[in-house]
Amino acid sequence: MLDIRQIRENPQLVQEKLATRGGNYDIQPLIELDTQQRALEAKRNQLQARSNEIAKLIPEKIKVGSDPKGAEIKGLRDEGSSIKAELGTIEPQEKELSVKIKEYLLSIPNLPSDSTPVGKNEEENVEVRRWGDEYLPKNQNILPHWEIGEKLGIFNTERAVKVAQSRFVTLVGAGAALERALIQFMLDRQIAAGYVEIMPPILVNSDSMTATGQLPKFAEESFKCEADDLWLVPTAEVPVTNLYRGEIINGEQLPIYHCAYTPCFRREAGSYGRDMRGLIRLHQFNKVEMVKFVHPSTSSEELEKMVENAEAILQALQLPYRVISLCTGDLGFHSAKTYDLEVWLPSSGKYREISSCSNILDYQARRGDIRFKESGKKGTQFVHTLNGSGLAVGRTMAAILENYQQEDGTVRIPEALQPYLRREIL
Repeated sequence: MLDIRQIRENPQLVQEKLATRGGNYDIQPLIELDTQQRALEAKRNQLQARSNEIAKLIPEKIKVGSDPKGAEIKGLRDEGSSIKAELGTIEPQEKELSVKIKEYLLSIPNLPSDSTPVGKNEEENVEVRRWGDEYLPKNQNILPHWEIGEKLGIFNTERAVKVAQSRFVTLVGAGAALERALIQFMLDRQIAAGYVEIMPPILVNSDSMTATGQLPKFAEESFKCEADDLWLVPTAEVPVTNLYRGEIINGEQLPIYHCAYTPCFRREAGSYGRDMRGLIRLHQFNKVEMVKFVHPSTSSEELEKMVENAEAILQALQLPYRVISLCTGDLGFHSAKTYDLEVWLPSSGKYREISSCSNILDYQARRGDIRFKESGKKGTQFVHTLNGSGLAVGRTMAAILENYQQEDGTVRIPEALQPYLRREIL
């Protein structure tokens, strides 16, 4: 959530930055609501001050001889009653305006950082670097990962559809073992990099979804348990970030690094017809997530470190990838700056997203009221939050099945993963 003072003091700058995102974000109605609320607040303060003044005047005047039932005292009491009645009408108006302002603020995305490339859509994202060209597969007859997976008998889509619906998959035998091995491998790597593992709830309440930015705008993207007001997590970012919701953190504890494995659930609304086969775009998938709570002065540096942590997984698995800086038009709703890591999938001849690492600045912290207190300083500040995939597990499996596919139809297991799987070939 943006700071209303920032909008109030720099409306043109805010509007210009929002315009680079595309869409129709008009802050003028918000400014008008804020002006109305501040006018009411000023009037309430003025009336309250006069009410307090009258409350003191009446006993003082009676003390120096005024008739308690005389016209002067009656006039003051009548004025006090009139003020009280007026305050009674102003306060609910203020509350109503506060609700409207908060609702409006919740609908406005984060402002892109100054270092985020300006562009209209994904076509204008900027490639930062590539890694692993020497590991590009030499095999010229690579099958798509869903075909080789079915041939090897390690996952089954038809039975998953029977049990659930499309966009689900059942992992079988070595497929299930490979998924577990990847999860443990990723967690071990991130823990070694300084992240503290969390195993959070995978059902979260609406307050949690609101704090991280999924609600109210993206309700249709998530699965809800209506009877309980609980949501299946779209990413571990939601429960892990909300562990600190409504808290004031001791500044000496910063930075806080967490990693977490969870199943993730997304409707993928609006994506029908895209990636209907395989492991790229499922309703349920596994992911290891990284989440940081940091001092505002270090969040840019912490984003670069987080990207390096995600890259380290791909490098250890020797999977070719590239790093993309998302432009303003392709930026996620709550992000100020995002790097995507895209892994090479040879069957399609394309790089595909496998990790997204974002600096959220204080946007989530304002929504979730997550602050920190520095020793020797007055007041509190909002932390900066960051999150990133480390990595999407199913997409990593897809990349292994394709990049490590052999001429004889087997799949070689990356050397770094072999101790976890206890086998060299699928």
